[in-house]
Amino acid sequence: MNIKEIVKSILYFLLLTAVLIGLRQFVFTPVVVKGDSMAPTLIDGERVIALKNTKIQRFDIVTFPAPDDPGKNYIKRVIGLPGDTIEYKNDTLYINGEQSEEPYLTEFKKDLTDNQPLTYDFNLKEVIGSEKVPTGELFVLGDNRRISKDSRIIGLIKEKDIMADVKFVFWPFERFGTID
Repeated sequence: MNIKEIVKSILYFLLLTAVLIGLRQFVFTPVVVKGDSMAPTLIDGERVIALKNTKIQRFDIVTFPAPDDPGKNYIKRVIGLPGDTIEYKNDTLYINGEQSEEPYLTEFKKDLTDNQPLTYDFNLKEVIGSEKVPTGELFVLGDNRRISKDSRIIGLIKEKDIMADVKFVFWPFERFGTID
C-alpha cells in the first residue's frame, strides 16, 4: 500500500467517525432500560434507540433526567400535554373529560388476576395541585402503573428536560422492531 492509499483510508475513517459522533450527538441515542416500570412494553435490560429533537406527542415514550435521583434517567409514557386535564376512574383514562383508549395496556390488564385495577383512581388536582398540566410541562406515567415512579410521585416533567423519544428496540434481537 502506498502513502496515498494510507492517507485516503485514514481520512475515510476520520470522516466516518465524525459522522457517527454527529448522529449520536444530534439525532439519536442508545438507551438501556432499567427497571420494570414500563413493562410489558419495555423490559428491564432491553436496548432501545431514542430520537432526539422530535416533537413530543401524547403517548410517546420519552427519556428524561430523574428529578429525584441525579445522574439517573427515567423512561415513561407522555399522558398529559400542556393544558390537559387528566383523570383515572375505574381503570380508565380521561383526558380533557373524554375517555381515551390505551391499547398498549390491554394485554397487561388481561393478565391481572387479583381483581385490582392496573391504575388506581386519581385526578391532576389530587396529584399536582392543579387542574391542568401547565405550559411547558408534561404528565408522564409508566406502563406498569402499580410500581412506576412517575408524575403521580415525582411531579410534572419540563418539556425542555426531555432528552429523546424512544422509538425502536434493537436488543434482545427477538424483540427487534418499533415500539407501539
